[in-house]
Amino acid sequence: MAQSVKLGDDIMALVRHEADLQSRSVAGQISHWLKIGRAIECSGRFDHARITAALEGKLDTAELGEEEEAAWLDAFVEKMAQPSEAEETFHARRQALGQGVGLDAGGNLVYAKEGNAA
Repeated sequence: MAQSVKLGDDIMALVRHEADLQSRSVAGQISHWLKIGRAIECSGRFDHARITAALEGKLDTAELGEEEEAAWLDAFVEKMAQPSEAEETFHARRQALGQGVGLDAGGNLVYAKEGNAA
């Protein structure tokens, strides 16, 4: 059964561009990349379970191989760029109370303007 998945505009732009270059449909390109990604994870060059364990804090990243560490870093950066629901709630409450919502590059407290997300 077909299912809908929401992907960011930046991802979809990459998919459309590559699909055009490779004469594939958008769905075909996504399926192709999915198969490649899965093959890499299962290739034996690195252990996806170890990367997941490191992301969960169950394995020290110093124990990862070079390729595992690169994959872990990519996943870690992606996760850190997405605030959790608890973080969004925390910052919304601070903003509502007129308190600081973060630090700028110089380490100075930043106050969000009303109506701006922190």
